[in-house]
Amino acid sequence: MSRVRSVTSQILLILFWASLLLIPLLIQRAVVQASPETLVKVEPYIISVNVGEQLIVNITVVEVQNLYGLEVTLYWNSSVLEPVNTDVRLGQTDEVLYNPIYIVENSTQKGKYVLAATSIASAPSFNGSGNICRITFNVTDFGDSKLDLETQLYDYPPPDRWPRVSLPIERITIDGLVNVVPEFPRIIILPLLIVLTVFAIILSKKICLKS
Repeated sequence: MSRVRSVTSQILLILFWASLLLIPLLIQRAVVQASPETLVKVEPYIISVNVGEQLIVNITVVEVQNLYGLEVTLYWNSSVLEPVNTDVRLGQTDEVLYNPIYIVENSTQKGKYVLAATSIASAPSFNGSGNICRITFNVTDFGDSKLDLETQLYDYPPPDRWPRVSLPIERITIDGLVNVVPEFPRIIILPLLIVLTVFAIILSKKICLKS
């Protein structure tokens, strides 16, 4: 009986660790599909890289209406990531906001990036989805770094609003995560989970037959 309990515990442990492999994928899928509301997010959501490599992070807005101004601030672990280039995508074809655009702030500090901008004069408001900016990092050390995103979106005030000022647009902000550790490619996570599950089922059946 003690042997059966021991093997059963091992089976449960195998299934537990196998399920953990899918958690990042399930979280990402659940977050992205949870709501049709306006999103501002870090893309890719989870990034796995090695020391010495470069990675590119996009900050994008999804399904926004009547957008006229924005502020984004991105924080990261400066001991793991070093920014080498910031590419503001505003006003470009198929991106966010329309020209003319006034850049209020576009600055990079240690562990922090800030971008604030607004359309001006005759520019129409923006509707839809697009890329706000693209940041390239060097990976300098092992460890994890949360890509902590803070955002504000502002609308174009209609003529009948008084006082005629821009108001915040409701949105959901989605952070990102960088793992600078060796890990299995995502493409083999699901097959690995299936193999471990089948192995656990076969092992449990053999134990039941012996008992």
